[in-house]
Amino acid sequence: MRRERVVVLALDGVYPFELGIPSRILGAADGCYEILTCSVDGRPVRTNADFGVTVEHGPEALTTADTVVIAPVAPAHLADEVSDDVLAALALIRPGTRIVSICTGAFVLAAAGLLDGRRATTHWQVADRFRRMFPRVDLDPDVLFVDDHPFLTSAGAASGVDICLHLVRKDHGSRLANRVARRCVVPPFRDGGQAQYIEQPVPEQGAASTAATRAWALERLDEPLTLTDLSGHARMSQRTFARRFHDEVGLSPGRWLIQQRVARARHLLESSDLTVDQIAGRVGFATGASLRQHLSAAIGVSPQAYRRTFQTAR
Repeated sequence: MRRERVVVLALDGVYPFELGIPSRILGAADGCYEILTCSVDGRPVRTNADFGVTVEHGPEALTTADTVVIAPVAPAHLADEVSDDVLAALALIRPGTRIVSICTGAFVLAAAGLLDGRRATTHWQVADRFRRMFPRVDLDPDVLFVDDHPFLTSAGAASGVDICLHLVRKDHGSRLANRVARRCVVPPFRDGGQAQYIEQPVPEQGAASTAATRAWALERLDEPLTLTDLSGHARMSQRTFARRFHDEVGLSPGRWLIQQRVARARHLLESSDLTVDQIAGRVGFATGASLRQHLSAAIGVSPQAYRRTFQTAR
């Protein structure tokens, strides 16, 4: 099996944690990816911490990339124009190459004019600055990541993990993505449309959490779960449950259920020979038509087309 080459571009002021995300996540994908790190001149890069990093490659590595990842830099290093050496490095990327940004890496792509007319995201704290600097970009600051092929942009630190898992899932299916997530001890699936800023990710002391009810619901996705069912299990009023659920998850209970059902359906399409109607019943959609509608809304393809993508790998 040919390994996809992923080249990560490190710029001065880079965040060390985010710089290492592609290597850590994609590197856990059973050898499916080869990850290289480069700088614009092959020299060591200053990070935003009290140390620098030495990279093994110069910008020529970008000419060989199947996927390029732009690692984020501290806000003090952001500008509405990119330097000549960065522009020269980006010009080495072959047309059609998949390009991914993590957090403020979107500023680099936007300053180079690569995101004009496209939908993108970045960290919510710098969203207003991004809009002022790049009005031609359709910025959505409320989501974890945006896949506007061949450009993918993501929000803050943890969303770099999400978008790398998204790449694995997109390239090789949910089974491998879930295996990577388990190895790295991270959540296996957070939809790109989930809110960046969750009001209450950890319940306040003394407050009841919806986590137990979410786990309970995941075991019953084939059932027609309602807000009454969920709030009853949590022993809360519907209003309190809906508010607390959104505070903790960033989504309404109904939207979260649809996400989980679509994710389960994708897994079954990849790993089983069940018909579309059978899968719909197992994940809680009333009909195969309903599954087709929700899958198309989520990833833009039909169940049959999605299944064909992974039949060869199986």
